[in-house]
Amino acid sequence: MDVIDFSLLALFVPTFFFVSVTPGLCMTLALTMGMTLGVRRTLWMMAGELTGVALVAVTAVLGIAALMLKYPGAFQIFKYCGGAYLARLGLQMWRARGHMAIATSKEGAAAPPTRGALAAQGFITAVANPKGWAFFIALLPPFISDSRPLAPQLALLVAIILLLESLCLLIYAGGGRTLSRLLARGDNLRLINRIAGSLMMGVGIWLAFD
Repeated sequence: MDVIDFSLLALFVPTFFFVSVTPGLCMTLALTMGMTLGVRRTLWMMAGELTGVALVAVTAVLGIAALMLKYPGAFQIFKYCGGAYLARLGLQMWRARGHMAIATSKEGAAAPPTRGALAAQGFITAVANPKGWAFFIALLPPFISDSRPLAPQLALLVAIILLLESLCLLIYAGGGRTLSRLLARGDNLRLINRIAGSLMMGVGIWLAFD
């Protein structure tokens, strides 16, 4: 017996790709980190974000998300804390300070963020994104058949989701890195920090009040 209805799968792939490639919290974060850290180090943020996306997708389908509807206050606090942290990072980048900013002088250089910190930022952004929960709750169930085993269907859909999400994150991070290189040619490192800082603060505010 087939794991999944391939006619539904053919519809699911372009649908999710279109939604994923649309600018959102995680894509904006990838763009920002691509500008300041480069694509290679941004991969650690992507690893955390993809882990969060997989967790949200699986728990949404299994119904655990219903608990969040019963305790919205706890989720709201989590969102505010995550948003405040990202906004703080954005402010530091605007001021050309902190681990995320590009140093405009040797004296202003700071140690780069650790891999764990980058992964945590990606994970928190993915899990605290309410649109992600709403999207998976609404999108995934119609593509799961009651006449087929749940586990293999869910595993296949999540694998496809992670593949498409990875591709979109790489596109945004690569675009950020290209923009950074173009601006750096004119000795505009401070401008890069301010653009990236503004984006990061925007992500934090977006996350907290969405």
